Amino acid sequence: MPCMKCRVSGRVQGVWFRETTRQQALALGLKGSAVNLPNGDVEVIACGAEENLKQLQDWLWQGSSMSRVTGVRCEALEQLPPVSFTTG
Repeated sequence: MPCMKCRVSGRVQGVWFRETTRQQALALGLKGSAVNLPNGDVEVIACGAEENLKQLQDWLWQGSSMSRVTGVRCEALEQLPPVSFTTG
């Protein structure tokens, strides 16, 4: 199962970004996580169908209604798929 890791920058903490990312990922049938990083970015790890990963990657530029995304950097990730989608 393909996985990706994305680092999302901008105003993405304290604006429901992780929760709306979780909701979007679950709607796409993806598993993974979204966690706040100390520098203010959010790291998103997602695993699932390639097409759905691409849809999530595109959605990350939008984010929650209160977020202001200025950057999304994604890369392929080799890992065992998680069992659900969590926020940390």
